[in-house]
Amino acid sequence: MEEVQYLDWNNSIQTLNKAYETGLFVLIIGPKGTGKTSLVRDFAKGKGINLESINFSLRTRESHLVGTKTLTDGTVSFDEGLLIKSMREGSMLYLDEINSAEADVLLRLDEALDDRRQIALKESTGEVVKAKENWFVVATINPLTHSGTKELPPQLLSRFPVRIRLEYPPEEVELEIVKKHVSGEHDSEIVQAIKLANTLRQAAAVEELFYSPSMRETIAFAKLLDKGMAAKEAANFVFGNVYTQWGDIEYQKVSDIITSMFGN
Repeated sequence: MEEVQYLDWNNSIQTLNKAYETGLFVLIIGPKGTGKTSLVRDFAKGKGINLESINFSLRTRESHLVGTKTLTDGTVSFDEGLLIKSMREGSMLYLDEINSAEADVLLRLDEALDDRRQIALKESTGEVVKAKENWFVVATINPLTHSGTKELPPQLLSRFPVRIRLEYPPEEVELEIVKKHVSGEHDSEIVQAIKLANTLRQAAAVEELFYSPSMRETIAFAKLLDKGMAAKEAANFVFGNVYTQWGDIEYQKVSDIITSMFGN
């Protein structure tokens, strides 16, 4: 199946273009599954620029960014990390879920992102690496309601002066996005699933439920319909059963919503 192109429903590509032309780094803020990564990949592809990606978690270390010493046949060498590689090449660096990283990692990143755009390789020769002119950095953060996320320090936030808010798209746009991934004609069922997803998202936003389904779920629902699964069954598998993780009461709440929308 060919790669699905990002549907730019809120002119984010245009904003990225302007930021790229002015050399301003970009922060994309939004819940998971709203297409942040697809947007970045499509932008890089459209521009024809090389994209390096780092996905942050509590396990991400400075060495992932900067590099590590390696020993091969008795010779010590230094394997440069993606941050250094992208600075040297002037490629695009994608820092995914940056607000899941530990403080020491962010501190090192901050050194590279300040106005001088340079970093000292203290792990290696002490060489100061200066970023190429067209080096471009885009970071994403999940809202603080997501587990494992922390508030970004103000000085790091200020390194990304262009901020794009990426929310879930309007229902008709989500339908269009989902239809790019399937071949069958299931519009009315998909519309119902999107309405269900939005109901659950709104409940999660006000902390009535513990989980907010992403667009990955509405796409998965449509793919199951494509394989001949009944809509109610697909809704249970994709949207309902996950809530069992938080116990029967939570699961039953969602199960009742599914029954009210898809019938018995």
